This record gives sequence, structure tokens and C-alpha cells, in this order.
Amino acid sequence: MSTARDMMHPGADCVGAEQTLAEAARMMAERQVGSLPVCGADERLQGIITDRDIVTKCVALGHDPGDCTAGELATGDLAWVRGDADQAEVLELMTRRGVRRVPVIDDRRLVGMISEADLARHLDDAALTGFVHDIYGAPPNN
Repeated sequence: MSTARDMMHPGADCVGAEQTLAEAARMMAERQVGSLPVCGADERLQGIITDRDIVTKCVALGHDPGDCTAGELATGDLAWVRGDADQAEVLELMTRRGVRRVPVIDDRRLVGMISEADLARHLDDAALTGFVHDIYGAPPNN
């Protein structure tokens, strides 16, 4: 059975908690991703922000993404998995928490991210169908 390390996209870049949402959006565009982990000055993971977060929690409320920081949006109880977590653990966490991406942590360091695209590449049809049904059949978690 695959582990989180087998399934993850390695080398996730953090946006600094003190960086603006405008900077985070530029990073997302450059990397062609829809989310970024947020790390503090101590390089510890503080949360994840998405392009949708920037729109719904900043722009739509009339705030300037050049003034709001990534750390201001990186709140809440962060879900993450260890690199040696097996596929079942990863799916259970993502389903229970209703998240579509999860950071992978080894030795208290961010080593990668698992997204829906990563799951699609590594899961068999039955497991992927179950995940999609559970995630998209659940009420929104924002």
C-alpha cells in the first residue's frame, strides 16, 4: 500500500506568514497551484491558504490583498499527515476533515503536499470514487 510520501508532490514552497496575499497570489500563479502552505519565521507550518481564500476572505470583503497577510488567513486547526502514513490514513483524514489537500510532515518539516490530483494518480478506481463521493457529497467546510 502507498504511503503519503509515495503519493505526495514533493518540495512544497511556503509563503511566509508576513507576506501579503498579493505576493501569495503571484507565487500561486508562478507555480501554477491553487494553494500554498503558510510558514512562520521559524519555518513551521501555520496553515494553508487557497486562491479561493484570497478571493472570499479578502477581496470580496473589500480588503486590499496588498495589505492583508497570509498569516491572517492561515487560521484554524491544521490537518497534516506524516510521510509514513499509509493510504488509508491519508484518505480517512482528508475525508473526515473535508479537505482536498494535505501537507506531509517529516521530522517536523514540510516535505510535500497531497492534492486531489495526486490521489487521482495513485489510488485505484474504487478508492478514488469513494473519496470523491465523500468529499463532494459533504456540505462545504468553510
